[in-house]
Parts: sequence; structure tokens; C-alpha cells
Amino acid sequence: MVRDNRSEVRKVLILTLLLNLFVMGLKAVVGVQANSLSLQADALHSVTDSANNILGLIASRLSSPHPDRDHPYGHQKYEALGALGIAAFLGIACFEILKNAAERILKGGSPVRIAGAELSLLIVVLGVNIFVAFYERKVGRKVGSPILIADAYHTMSDIWVTIAVMAGLVGVWQGRVLNLPQLQWLDVILSFPVALLVFYSGWTVLKANVPWLVDEMAIAPEAIHQIVMEVPGVINCHDIASRGLLGRQIFIEMHLVVEATDVENAHKITEEVEIRLAEQFSPVRVIIHVEPPDYQHDRITFESGDS
Repeated sequence: MVRDNRSEVRKVLILTLLLNLFVMGLKAVVGVQANSLSLQADALHSVTDSANNILGLIASRLSSPHPDRDHPYGHQKYEALGALGIAAFLGIACFEILKNAAERILKGGSPVRIAGAELSLLIVVLGVNIFVAFYERKVGRKVGSPILIADAYHTMSDIWVTIAVMAGLVGVWQGRVLNLPQLQWLDVILSFPVALLVFYSGWTVLKANVPWLVDEMAIAPEAIHQIVMEVPGVINCHDIASRGLLGRQIFIEMHLVVEATDVENAHKITEEVEIRLAEQFSPVRVIIHVEPPDYQHDRITFESGDS
């Protein structure tokens, strides 16, 4: 039976939304006051954090694992769609950061004004981000939620962004103290690795969720074949196909040649196959096409037959 984890997911998303709004406001205020491009870009990154939480809440409400008449395979792909939304937000944030950095290089701008008080506030921001990232990842893995794991990756990128920004602002601050105006460029220079970190986070989320959406193979057919062939009464197992997400929901189809001439015994064999697959890959739904003992076939993997 598939576990409905949406209530736990929503609690986590609501808590992290409130924390992300706090972080976003703090970064924006300090960034504007200090005239820091890198910190304003970091605040923009935090805007996507809050938007991602809202998107996650919407996706979680829609993504019931239980089937109905219109969705016989459940609604869980809504969560993967939500994760893709996070990847899109990350791409937008990356573009905005690079654009603002290029404008600062080409057109110049006012110098960055930063002091110890502002840097102390950024330490608070860093602490909140670390808590959110590890909390979301822990709960996401526990309940098997792609949306929480994807958002944790996003927040993890925010941690590295904030560390990079703080390093640059410390350099700018010391540049003012030591009368080294050249260190002002640290703020712009560090905007580029910030953008790369944001892009990498988006790519990670995309790579994790696209295979699920396009029904990529979930389990190697050879692994399924090995388990099935150990069941007494099974002669051959072929045309194996699987899709879904391990630990969340797997769908398996196969053709089975059984050593039985009546429906009752054939049914008992297929039930044992289902039990053993469930022990290994639960939650799983298995569709089995039973064939007579004299049927000949040696192709394990399902193929369309097109050349």
C-alpha cells in the first residue's frame, strides 16, 4: 500500500516558507543598504526559495498517491512537476544574477558600503539556511518526497551562495579599512560563481525528476528476472518493463511462462511472484500476462519490435 505523506510534506513546507521569507527580507534590506550586487542577487535567490515553497504546497495538495477513476496510476507526478518548477525558478535566478553583474561591469555603479553589523546579520541568515536545508533533506528522505529533496538542494545552494557573498563582503569591508578600493570588485566577481552554483542546483533537480516524468526504466529487467525465476513453477519471464520511483511507487509489467495447465495453479504462481517483488521493491504494482508452458521466448527486456 502506498503511503500518503502529503500532510508531513505540507508541515515542512509551511515552516520553511516562514523561515525563507525572514531570510529574504533580511538579505534584501542589508543588500540595498550596503549597495551590494552580490547580496541583492542572493536575496533574489531567496525569493525563489519562498516561491518554491508555495509551489511545493500546491503540488503536494494535488499529488495524492491513491488512484481514482480519472487517474488510475495515482497523482504523484504532480510532485515531480513541482520539482521541475523549482528548476525553472533556479534558471531565472541564474539569468538575473549574470545580467546584473554584466551591467555593473559595463556601466559601473556606487561603491559597496558594508560594516560589521550587516555581516553579523548575514551569519544569522547562514544559520537559518543550514537548518532549513538539512531539515528538509532529512524529512524528504524519510517520507520519500521528491519536492522536499529538490527544495533541500535549492536551499543547499543558498548556503554556498551566502558563504561566497559573505567572503566577498568581508573583502570589501577590509578594502575600505585598508584603503584598497580595488577590492570593491570582489562583490561583482563573486556574482559569477554564485550564478554557477544556482545553475548547478537547478540541473541536479532536473536530472533527478525528468526520468520519472518520461517513464524511464526504474529497475533493471535483469534484476526483476532474477527474482521471478526463483519462484517455483516459473519457466520463463520476458518482456519486462518498469517505471516509477523506487521507494515511492513502482509499476512492473511482464510476460510469464508458468508450469501450470489450470487457472488456479497459474494464479498461485503469479501471486507468489507479486509477493517477492513487493518484498524487494515495495510499494509496487505488478501486471502479469500468463502464457502456457510450451510458449517459447528469450527476450528479457520489453521492446516495441520496431527496427
